[in-house]
Amino acid sequence: MVMTAPPNSQRAILPNISWQTFETILAEMGNNRATRLAYDHGTLEIMTPLMPHEHNNRLIEHLAFALAEELNLNLKSTGSVTCKRQDLLRGVEPDSSFYIQNEPVMRHKQNLDLSQDPPPDLVVEVDYTSASIDRLSIYLALGVPEVWRYDKPVMQIYQLQEGVYIPCDVSPTFKNLPLTTEILRFLQESRIIGEIPMIRAFRDWVKQQRKN
Repeated sequence: MVMTAPPNSQRAILPNISWQTFETILAEMGNNRATRLAYDHGTLEIMTPLMPHEHNNRLIEHLAFALAEELNLNLKSTGSVTCKRQDLLRGVEPDSSFYIQNEPVMRHKQNLDLSQDPPPDLVVEVDYTSASIDRLSIYLALGVPEVWRYDKPVMQIYQLQEGVYIPCDVSPTFKNLPLTTEILRFLQESRIIGEIPMIRAFRDWVKQQRKN
């Protein structure tokens, strides 16, 4: 039985899917695809992002790169890499993901195996509330240290502390800068001045924060 979400959400939910079937679907779909999958104890969600979703995701991704560069941090972007662990019966493909603290460990790796590799240091989720599977609980089980969640018009940062996610206004990854309000402000500004001027303005803001 396949239950389909409303057409504008571009999501499909498949119940009673075994882990082996999940792995087969991943293999058959390959890497060159727009869809993103989430799996939680037998329930599979297949999501195809719409243009506003991808636009906001790319903007936030650009801001993460700008932060890393301005703060002199190395970074490995792993995009929507499949993060999965069979022992947990959970898997997820974030909108964006990054290795920062663990970048030296992952720099030369071409494949992710969470049975021995650390999870991404930071993941980004856009339009989180429209998801049918609770992705935050999957990231928690996988041990992802920091999650950025953007549900227009709300930006929230979650930091993993003692086994739970704590909402916070600053990013521990990026020098505890107050990013929840500022990323939201710059995303809104991009709709007025355009993407490139917004990114330049964001860089100027980061430089000013470093001086303070």
